[in-house]
Amino acid sequence: MKAKNQLPLSLFPERDEQFEKKEDEKPTLETTTLWDYPTQSYGKKPKGDNKFQGVTPAFIIWNMIQRYTKPGDLVVDPMAGSGTTIDVCEEEGRRVIGYDINPKHPKVIKNDSRKIPLEDDSVDMVFIDSPYGDNVNYSDDPADIGKISAEDPRFYEELEKVALEIHRILKPGKVVGWLIGDQWVRRKFTPVGFRIYSMLEKYFEPIDIVCVVRRGQSSHTALWHYRAKKFNFFLRGFKYLLLFRKPPLERKGKEEKPEKIKWRRYK
Repeated sequence: MKAKNQLPLSLFPERDEQFEKKEDEKPTLETTTLWDYPTQSYGKKPKGDNKFQGVTPAFIIWNMIQRYTKPGDLVVDPMAGSGTTIDVCEEEGRRVIGYDINPKHPKVIKNDSRKIPLEDDSVDMVFIDSPYGDNVNYSDDPADIGKISAEDPRFYEELEKVALEIHRILKPGKVVGWLIGDQWVRRKFTPVGFRIYSMLEKYFEPIDIVCVVRRGQSSHTALWHYRAKKFNFFLRGFKYLLLFRKPPLERKGKEEKPEKIKWRRYK
């Protein structure tokens, strides 16, 4: 029996049934900007670890590499976590490198995403699922960006360093997908997604924004829905998948570096 005030399983119940019956088949190539998946992974072989806090839905990676890469292309994930990107890419015949400051997958290389050890213009696609603030304890490493509050300008300054590294390693004309969510804590809303979009727009050309329905959250319970109604706030229902492309042609002559955004705290 479904608990009162609990969200329905999916926005697409017919597709839920399809996945249950055909778990060994590939996902569907998405054609809209609203993505909702009944499970974190697909097929009989797990992609990533669905018990990992903040694990990326494997369907997102699959859809991105189908649209923006071909077999043999190199995909990089600077914050690879439990290795979802690695597992999907290997199954689909893409070369892949995953880094993380606190690796949770045997093929993820320990590295700080603010300095990626790859050559300029050498990567065919980048996917990154970065922290949304300090709401999740990803590691004990003091250098972890996820230890900085999304209300602190330093959070965006550090992620901008990551964006510059992504820009450096991507080939001209190639795509980066950045998965990010907003924050509502202590009765305050922080539009993290909008701020990351504004930062990326300084260095990349926008392609589109996809809304990915959030699943498997501890707040998706009857108790939290009751609290949201009683105290008049909204639970986070989606994440942004920000799709950008590195400009395909460099400007002739000396290229000016984009001016960095100066993040300030507003009272």
